[in-house]
Amino acid sequence: MRLLIITQYYWPENFRINDLTTGLIERGHEITVLTGVPNYPSGRIFPEFRVSPELFLTFKGAKIVRVPIVPRGKRSIQLFFNYLSFVITASTIGLFRLRKLHFDAVLVFGTSPVTACLPAVLYRFMKNVPVAFWVLDLWPDTLKALGVLRSKRMLGLVGNLVSFIYNRNDLVLGQSKSFLPYIQKYCKHDHIRYFPSWAESVFSNGLGEGQSTGAEDDIFNVIFTGNVGESQDFPAILDAAERLKHDQNIRWTIVGDGRMFQWVQDQVKKRGLAGHVLLEGRHPLEKMPFYFAQADALLVSLKDELIFSYTIPGKLQSYLKAGKPIVAMLNGEGADLVRMNNCGISCKAGDSAGLASAIMKLSQLSVEDRNTMGERGLTLSKTEFDRSRLIDQLEIWLQQLVDRKPLEP
Repeated sequence: MRLLIITQYYWPENFRINDLTTGLIERGHEITVLTGVPNYPSGRIFPEFRVSPELFLTFKGAKIVRVPIVPRGKRSIQLFFNYLSFVITASTIGLFRLRKLHFDAVLVFGTSPVTACLPAVLYRFMKNVPVAFWVLDLWPDTLKALGVLRSKRMLGLVGNLVSFIYNRNDLVLGQSKSFLPYIQKYCKHDHIRYFPSWAESVFSNGLGEGQSTGAEDDIFNVIFTGNVGESQDFPAILDAAERLKHDQNIRWTIVGDGRMFQWVQDQVKKRGLAGHVLLEGRHPLEKMPFYFAQADALLVSLKDELIFSYTIPGKLQSYLKAGKPIVAMLNGEGADLVRMNNCGISCKAGDSAGLASAIMKLSQLSVEDRNTMGERGLTLSKTEFDRSRLIDQLEIWLQQLVDRKPLEP
């Protein structure tokens, strides 16, 4: 198949869509990606892209068509124009550049904003090509949970937009089982399927070696990787770190960047956590196995909001594949996976005392007990979130769309 993938975020930004395109190319499909310029999560265009943009026009066999967008910046107004600019430039400049190409189907990678699907809706109208939308964030409730929108009228208008978009896709994929009934509220058709994330192929060869975090044998190292943003509830994470400040053997390592990175950096100094919380900044996905190898526990968290309880954070699948114990400050489906499979310890979202207690409990377990937890996570990764099986299923669905056949359950 000749597939067009539309995504606001793409390599060198670290998102699961990078690995998905690689998997589809491995299966013989021809991939073109319509995306913006890389600026996530820092909010600034990547310096290496500014210097040599011509080096970022292909990725492992995928052709990349980039359109100009307003960088995310640090303020809400900048983020608004970032979202708006992608819709406008992808729908005009992007589709113009693609006008002479033919695609069998379109796949949209649906993190925030949901509006990133609008260029695909337009393309579907123009070319009568089927579109699949992989939903990884639930609007409008995410906007409400993050305080971006509070007006009921505005939330209602965004809800109408979401309904408009869902109903103009031929297949809507939800990243968790909890997503499906929520999506159904806005979608008139029943072409809705469960399609979770998986651990990227970079983890297929196991974990790396080395001491990149400066870890020591007598240190219990808690590692967080990914976006340092509002959703991850860093106030609660730092509260937990402060509760454990007296224990010199517990160290927190934050690997990532985002809109709250400067705030976290300031708070680490203000709370006297400099020797306890290490801020490593952004690193490429390929380096994550080296960091995971240094972890005694891997931390995943989301804010205490109902909408986030529906979410399985994408990093959870990577953590499972790492074979390390997981400490989850989550509600809902993600926490249930950790608790029911006994591959770590979970506490309620926003519960800094519970997080501190969970980490203390893990640190007091024997290495053998922690390894057993990690092995259970690895088993879960293989049985429920196998990369090859999931991409095979997506390939079947896309081919059925192209052939105008009924979708598999």
